[in-house]
Amino acid sequence: MLHVSPDSLVLQPAFAKIVCEPGWRWARREKPIPNYDLFYVWSGEGEVEINGSIYEVSKGSCFLFRPGDYTSATHNPQKPLVLTYIHFKVDEVVDHVPERHRVLTDTVDFEYMLSRYVRLFLVQTYAAEEEAKLVLKQLIIHLLREDNEAPVEKKASNQLTEAIHEIANYVRQNPSIAHRVEDLAMRAQLSPRYFSMKFKEMIGMSVQTYMIRTRIERAQHLLMHAGMNVTEVADALGYRDIFFFSRQFKQYTGRSPSEIR
Repeated sequence: MLHVSPDSLVLQPAFAKIVCEPGWRWARREKPIPNYDLFYVWSGEGEVEINGSIYEVSKGSCFLFRPGDYTSATHNPQKPLVLTYIHFKVDEVVDHVPERHRVLTDTVDFEYMLSRYVRLFLVQTYAAEEEAKLVLKQLIIHLLREDNEAPVEKKASNQLTEAIHEIANYVRQNPSIAHRVEDLAMRAQLSPRYFSMKFKEMIGMSVQTYMIRTRIERAQHLLMHAGMNVTEVADALGYRDIFFFSRQFKQYTGRSPSEIR
């Protein structure tokens, strides 16, 4: 669903955030479900069955049932399920469908989007359906991102992930500074060795390569759009040797700075 247009998402009437009654159960129907159903557990305990597979559910349990699935569910009457469910269909060919089941550990953004979706229909909000389709597409992207994250990033704590990405953003915003790995590691409150290892795992390249790449990308922008000559760009980005700048620039772009200029 990554490439599906929001306009092709057809919202079905049934959607809600509900507290299930003590005797609630979702009985398995004779026919499979005809469309998609996004099913999220805010709290409570229970079981969900999909095509014969049983899943224990609690806060953060999230399902995307697909057309053709056979489903049922029950819950603990002493700890009733609080659910949001969104029924929808897709009027175009679908690719990259999220996994049917996962347990979200970082629920804040996902729950905010679910709440926004439901609120759109509680009052007669202008363009509610158009916005709801956009929110639903965001929810789907969130699930696909969960499915496709590198394992090391999935296992990393939120705090560590945020720290590494904050450093990467800091480097990108300040390409003219000759950053030392030791200083960046201190900013992230990590040892230089551990910081370097995690940075490469999460960003996909070493700290040194990332610093050079962001500096060269900034140089390209300045040469093309700022009206600066090669000497001015090299000086602005902290290069003391214009010939070294030119060699490094060509190494990363395949062209010399003067060609870009």
